[in-house]
Amino acid sequence: MAQLTLKGRVREAFIVKYSSILFKGAANKTEVSSVVRNILEGILSQPRNPIKELEREKIINELVDEFSGFGPIEKLMMDPDITEIMINGTHNVYVEKYGKKLRTDIKFDSDQQLMYVIQKILLPTRRRVDESVPYTDICLPDGSRVNIIIPPLALNGPTITIRKFLKKIINAEDLINLGTLDRRMADFLIACIKGKANIIFAGATGSGKTTTVGVLSSYIGNDERTITIEDTAELHLAQDHVVRLETKISNIEGKGEVTIRDLFLNTLRMRPQRIILGEIRSAEALDMLQAMCSGHNGALSVIHADTPEDVMYRLETMILMSGVPLTLEAIHRQIVSSLHLVVQQDQLVDGTRKITRITQINGLKDGWVNLEDIFYYDIEHVDQDGKVSGHFKATGVVPVFYPIFGKRGVALPKEVFNKD
Repeated sequence: MAQLTLKGRVREAFIVKYSSILFKGAANKTEVSSVVRNILEGILSQPRNPIKELEREKIINELVDEFSGFGPIEKLMMDPDITEIMINGTHNVYVEKYGKKLRTDIKFDSDQQLMYVIQKILLPTRRRVDESVPYTDICLPDGSRVNIIIPPLALNGPTITIRKFLKKIINAEDLINLGTLDRRMADFLIACIKGKANIIFAGATGSGKTTTVGVLSSYIGNDERTITIEDTAELHLAQDHVVRLETKISNIEGKGEVTIRDLFLNTLRMRPQRIILGEIRSAEALDMLQAMCSGHNGALSVIHADTPEDVMYRLETMILMSGVPLTLEAIHRQIVSSLHLVVQQDQLVDGTRKITRITQINGLKDGWVNLEDIFYYDIEHVDQDGKVSGHFKATGVVPVFYPIFGKRGVALPKEVFNKD
């Protein structure tokens, strides 16, 4: 009997008779292993089903990984050096390791096995994927982010993208050790968090901006009422007084959707001292800026943009999408009166992630938001292997909002901004 057929029979018998084990949450490997072994032994006890001991153990181990973990990708999930897993159908599994994307030799037995892993991932959540809702985003219990999209939208078969949560990145020291920023930049950003500056973190997908937000938000006071608003709950703050809100997709009848903007407007009635907006995508940009103007200081938010200038263009477009009749000049005045800082983060060609610019908003210039870099990453050389060499530098600009540090009892010497 072919191994695939035998393995499939054991899988089918397990799902039919013992799937209740899987609904306990994290399935116990010992219990799963015992059940799988018993099913396999029952099948092998029948005539004409010979199998070598090595093959027997291989089937058992693979099915235990599948039922109690993530099947063929279980070892990838456990590898601390792998930051992203990309499954493009059953036979194309890629990973990002040390900033480089690599193809693995891992394969799924069938679309059915891959769909089983998808259902296993979705089990603890309120999300689903089927023909009526063929894609979704979720967050795993460990903080890893998952996007799933299935046929007919995904032509190569069920597709999963997992951005793993890195437990080793906890505080600013970890970011410094990784080379994401230097000590002066870290001290400045921590002071901005404690001094309640309003900050937008910008960057492309995979640049590390959400990780940076999570690290820096740990410096918010434990007694401050903090509300996070996200499409998929990813931020896990350690403080006591945290309220986590997550959007809701529409049901099968197309009703019941709750958007970021809906949650943001409700948040303003919840007496927040801090608001963290997982990502600005649309008309909620105007609501956020107006909230910042009305005394909700220390707000943090994320936006997809390649430069601080692009952040301004995107905010302008999103505010226009709100339907509120505003001139471009009025929009820029709103931005200037609300926002203090843009933190730009990028993934460089060698895979490393850097905060490449920390840029302040300093009034209007010719009717346009005046942007000034305070710190930046100067790329000095890229060798033939793509390795990037450079240094973090200060421009010598002292932020116009520097006085808020003293008013809020945050010590930050001006020497931090001395020009390199």
